[in-house]
Amino acid sequence: MEKSAKREMIGTEGKVLLDTLLRLHRKGAVENCVKLVRKTHPADLAWIFRSLSPHAQKDIFQIIASTDLVSDFLAEVDQSIMVDLVDGLSTKFMVDVVTDMASDDAADLLDALPNETAVEIRTHMVAADRNEVEELLKYHPETAGGLMSPDFMYLDADLTIEEAIKKVQKRSEEKEMVFYLYITHGDGLLTGVLSLRELILHPMHRQLKNVMNPNVISVTTDTDQEEVAHVVSQYNLLAVPVVDATFKLIGIITVDDIIDVIREEATEDFFQMAGAGKDQEILLKPLHQKILIRAPWLFASWTGGVAAMFIINFFQDELNKVLALASFIPIIAGMGGNIATQSSTIVVRGLATGRINFQHFMQVVFKEFVVGLTMGGFFGLLLGFLAYMEYASPMYLGVVVGFSVFSVMTMAATVGTIVPIILKRLNIDAAVATGPFITTSVDVLGVSLFFYVAKMLLDL
Repeated sequence: MEKSAKREMIGTEGKVLLDTLLRLHRKGAVENCVKLVRKTHPADLAWIFRSLSPHAQKDIFQIIASTDLVSDFLAEVDQSIMVDLVDGLSTKFMVDVVTDMASDDAADLLDALPNETAVEIRTHMVAADRNEVEELLKYHPETAGGLMSPDFMYLDADLTIEEAIKKVQKRSEEKEMVFYLYITHGDGLLTGVLSLRELILHPMHRQLKNVMNPNVISVTTDTDQEEVAHVVSQYNLLAVPVVDATFKLIGIITVDDIIDVIREEATEDFFQMAGAGKDQEILLKPLHQKILIRAPWLFASWTGGVAAMFIINFFQDELNKVLALASFIPIIAGMGGNIATQSSTIVVRGLATGRINFQHFMQVVFKEFVVGLTMGGFFGLLLGFLAYMEYASPMYLGVVVGFSVFSVMTMAATVGTIVPIILKRLNIDAAVATGPFITTSVDVLGVSLFFYVAKMLLDL
């Protein structure tokens, strides 16, 4: 209860906390540091740790480790920082930390640790706690089974309202999310759900099976975390039950875990679209790892640039005859790349949120085609007019430039729409279609189209 009463700090307050903690650390005021740590929310401690040097992290973690906040802190801190902090800690200490954690958080921590260390910790855990954690570790961390918590409230369908209320009063403190009471029958098979509010409004003698809602929205253990997030968002749930292949209730996923999933998935998509890999902790990685993660994507852009260079060299004679053509290459390539990125980003986000699927293929492509056609026509006329005013000769240069912008933008918007949908259909992450791959391919196609139009219309 003490933990929940603490208020999270953000913005300026977080920076003040960071400065204060650093100042106390430099002065060696350990007792004052302990007092400050005890008054601070674990999420805020995790936030400021991103700004500390490795040496300061180690020192301040020793202070946190002496308090009862250490388990909550390790559950909040970035995974890469957490692994470094616990390196070298005794097995006994880590067993106490893991045991004090919620089962799903403990499983996440053990999954992040080196296998030998995790096995050593599990070996020394109490059998009941060990079995609970190992059950969660069987599932992939990015599925419903990896996200769920086994600490949930369930009630037998044959209980009366009075019996159910007594059971909730007795067991609610050790369970997660008692706003939803899941009703089971037989060998734990999920059969219905009842809210806490509904429970107290019905007559005491009625049985749960007569008042429950039998239409339960649930997910299976192998459901991808992105799909779980979609279900929670779609139906405005605070928690969603997880069942196995026999429809036996084995856990629940609460909305706080779903918020983390939504943030992770959005971050991953943004990074991939920008060509920076998909690891959300890239900022915390060593320099050489950052380079290795980003180099392949940049190589794709480099390859496209080399291809464009050869295309321009191929049309060198035409360029020598009309040197003004060179001045329009950047804007034509840029406009094509930009509208392709816009279209692909809209489509990727639509696919992620479920607003677009393969049944909408022709409708979505047609709409973006019309957008490309309209925007290409407007900017084509604008740039064509500027080219005509700036260059009196050759006479049709304005027409060449205007038609090229019109064609490239129309083509780019269409390609930027089609590629993510096709990749999704092939079960390939649609986010990889944006960024370097689409912009580079559109640049190459745009430059080629520009020169072919110039060659034909200017009779070069």
